[in-house]
Amino acid sequence: MKPAPGWLEALPADRLLAEFSLWSADLGRLAEDIARVERHVDIFHVDVADGHFSPALLYFPDLTAAVRKVTAKPIHVHLMTTDDILLDQIDQFAEAGADLISIHAENANADAALARIREHGLATGMVLQLHTPVAAAEPFLDRLDMLTLLGTLIGIKGVGLDDSALARLREARKLIAEYLNDDLAGRRIILASDGGNREHTVPNLRLAGAETIVMGSLAFGAPDLAARIAWVHGLEREP
Repeated sequence: MKPAPGWLEALPADRLLAEFSLWSADLGRLAEDIARVERHVDIFHVDVADGHFSPALLYFPDLTAAVRKVTAKPIHVHLMTTDDILLDQIDQFAEAGADLISIHAENANADAALARIREHGLATGMVLQLHTPVAAAEPFLDRLDMLTLLGTLIGIKGVGLDDSALARLREARKLIAEYLNDDLAGRRIILASDGGNREHTVPNLRLAGAETIVMGSLAFGAPDLAARIAWVHGLEREP
């Protein structure tokens, strides 16, 4: 199963997107949990961590391939891996069925990694850790479909949003807008917020410029998922 061609361009631009993190799904009943939430999902988010670049150990290609078999929703793979295995990981997750792969600005071989993702015909993304200046993304904007800002320390669940997150989102929104104003191709770069996305933080994240939020327990643990997603869709950005 795969999303239709042009899925990226077809994503709504007039509301906040819901990107469901499979890290928070019931891994013992993964296919059932995907089926339970699928109609509310814009993108499924798969975190991949090697225990070195990030302290966590998360997901692997075969599990991603299993996800691909049960959903036609876009799959966004976020690679948190060291430089020496990054290109091989891109190849493996592309083969497993990823539609968008994000690598880190902190990867020394980010240029080669983005080129490899494009070679596979996939959408490209970049992620910035909290300590990385937003301006570090600027040299890569011509090759990005999504820019994600982490709002918490990498690879750690359940921690609060960092105090710098909102200002960083506003800075990234301005950076993207200035770039796109000069881009004759009329491209779209989706600005994402990942980490610390809670009921009390998401409205301000949206106001600051987030176009998609990575939802963990906020989605999978919602007592009324339809109502939660309607709330997400109704949040507005600053003009």
